[in-house]
Amino acid sequence: MQDIHHMQMNAIDTFLAIARDGSFHAAAEALNVTQTTVSARIRVLEEELSISLFDRGPGGTQLTASGRQFRPYAEQMQRTWAFLKSGGAAPLQDRLSLRLGAQLSMWDAMLVDLVIWLEEQKGKLPFILNYDHALNMGEAVTQQLLDLAIVTEAPHGTRLQVEDLPPEELILVSDQLLDLAGPQMGQNLPLFINLDFGRHYDRQVQEVIPKGSRQHIVLGNAGMALRYLHKRGGMGFFPRSMVAEALQDGRLQPVAGVAPMWLDCKALYHSGSPILSQIEEALQGLRSLRCP
Repeated sequence: MQDIHHMQMNAIDTFLAIARDGSFHAAAEALNVTQTTVSARIRVLEEELSISLFDRGPGGTQLTASGRQFRPYAEQMQRTWAFLKSGGAAPLQDRLSLRLGAQLSMWDAMLVDLVIWLEEQKGKLPFILNYDHALNMGEAVTQQLLDLAIVTEAPHGTRLQVEDLPPEELILVSDQLLDLAGPQMGQNLPLFINLDFGRHYDRQVQEVIPKGSRQHIVLGNAGMALRYLHKRGGMGFFPRSMVAEALQDGRLQPVAGVAPMWLDCKALYHSGSPILSQIEEALQGLRSLRCP
């Protein structure tokens, strides 16, 4: 069994080397193996996955659409395997074998709080905490790359278990006094810091800030966006908990004339998971954190 896992990880490492270096030849040099070995590993991997991973052409070797979709999963497997090989699995008796992820960057802090709750209440730590926000969380849970994910939209037609948590309140804040119900609405507005929070967020933003009067910059990470707002100025929708301190000390101001925005918060997991009891412990923590 150990040899099988080693062969599979060699194939994963080879796939990622080709994706990074752009050719089978360069990957062979980087891995110190023959090009024939590289080709054989990729052929076996493609057969196991029943997909084509690379297109070879005059411009070099490119990932196929399936290869691009597979890449983040391969990167996660490589990180997990490296952790286990480095001895990280030795103290697993005081860890939950949980892999946690959040769809939106504003929930990274909630994952940190959940880890602290699990440590304090259960005396245990999760196995993996963070994840790539660009990953499809529904697919990640379905394919058992994640055990529990916090999402704002549950995938349609899924057999996954979905638990509704209290929604996230976002308020429009600025570094200056603004009233969008007043005459400023027809004037040039400050820079709007737009976050990648999904379709429901986009629809609500369009109702508040007309496209014609909106200068905006798109930032994918809520923490980075808030720092940008403090340094550069402007306005943006942020979770109330994230801006509470800045509102209290006057660094930011709530924008008048705009109602709060609400985004759903849901826990997504597989009810048939072999570690369902550990998932339920994490759910207990999420309920406690969202309903203090």
